[in-house]
Amino acid sequence: MPNTKRAIARRNLDERLVSLKPVAAHMPPPRGWIRALRDALGMSARQLGQRLGVRQQTVMDLEASEVQGSIQINTLMRVAEALDCTLVYALVPRTSLDAMVVTRARSVAREQLVRIGHSMDLEAQGLPAAELDAQVDEFVERYVRDRDLWD
Repeated sequence: MPNTKRAIARRNLDERLVSLKPVAAHMPPPRGWIRALRDALGMSARQLGQRLGVRQQTVMDLEASEVQGSIQINTLMRVAEALDCTLVYALVPRTSLDAMVVTRARSVAREQLVRIGHSMDLEAQGLPAAELDAQVDEFVERYVRDRDLWD
């Protein structure tokens, strides 16, 4: 794996994100974070509404929209502030960022080699499987540094 600035940035970000795994430990409660925190603090929807400058029904609507996944981030930030909390927001990759890049590079390389290989097969000049794998590895090294990897 090359030590480019981008590769170093990926590794640094992976190190930061490792503390958020497993993501199941950070999933919201069934009724949402707003409701869970409000209940734990013994705060009514009316009281939170006063802190936010909205009606009780609006607080209940916010709690419902959080559970549905349609609440806006800036709204969550306002609610967090009203609850004396900090909103933490993250996108956590399922695998490492390096693995994602290599997987994508392998996919692009195979796609290109299959097209080339088809033409070569028609002319009875196809590559053996081992040589094809070596070609994929060579393409991967090139594509890992390529900005067009995700096109």
